[in-house]
Amino acid sequence: MAYKGPISQRQRRFGEELQRLRAAAGMSAPEAGALVGMKGPAVSHTEAGRITLNPERLEIWLDAYGCTDPVFRAKIADMGRSNGKGWWTESADRLPTLLLDLAEAEHDAALIDNFETFHVPGLLQVPAYIEAIYEDADQHRKLDVAAEIDFRKQRQRILTDLPRREFRFVIHETALRMRFPGDAAMREQLVHLLEISELPNVSIQVLPFTAAKKPPYTSQFVFLDPGAPELSTIVVDHPSHTEYLGDQRSIETYRKTFNQLSELALPPVSTAQSLATLSSRDSWGLIRHLLYLLQT
Repeated sequence: MAYKGPISQRQRRFGEELQRLRAAAGMSAPEAGALVGMKGPAVSHTEAGRITLNPERLEIWLDAYGCTDPVFRAKIADMGRSNGKGWWTESADRLPTLLLDLAEAEHDAALIDNFETFHVPGLLQVPAYIEAIYEDADQHRKLDVAAEIDFRKQRQRILTDLPRREFRFVIHETALRMRFPGDAAMREQLVHLLEISELPNVSIQVLPFTAAKKPPYTSQFVFLDPGAPELSTIVVDHPSHTEYLGDQRSIETYRKTFNQLSELALPPVSTAQSLATLSSRDSWGLIRHLLYLLQT
């Protein structure tokens, strides 16, 4: 047992899950501590992510809390071993913590669902589009623009890294019609969406203006599932801060919301399917249409 340095969002989530499991089992912090030779304050520090927990103590607690799901146990053990470090920590002195936390959460996810309204998802942005996003950013807050642009490009490596993750993107048509990057950059961006959709682990759908029903949600969010749904994290951006949600109600709500958005959206980009069924509307056809408009 040792005190950690700066606590990452994933480490905080590990502690929160321990607290949730203990409370669900009806056990107090001193009672849980007695099982592993820890005092109540040490249990509280562990549940706050401030101190490490060795695997043997974790196993004892999971048994006592009635946690029998082997997948969940394996995933939470992975979280417990995390020291918050990875390729992202190389930029820790130049970037805000929220970006480091996001990169760590993406790295540990098995499935990433992303809904976007006004921008192309960050993991799918081409360099010219990224630069346009940050063009005036330094006028609003102090940041290292070059470092943030490079960091976003590095994050995109998870699209093809092994082990292969699954990505599902639903993008509102508004984002694909925005002209702020300039026509040349938007043409490059739309072509990139068509190309990246050919990856077997990537699904891209467009939610069109002509959607038959009102979308159930109007703001962007990212849903990160590490392979155990109960440990999923939702990342929601606000003008003043980024919010990380991990309570079971939020997980269920956002999972349902993304599935509803996917059902409302056009079928995923698929060149083979589009060429075979030209009479139907799909995401591939809409993106090709928008490309045509940029060329006229």
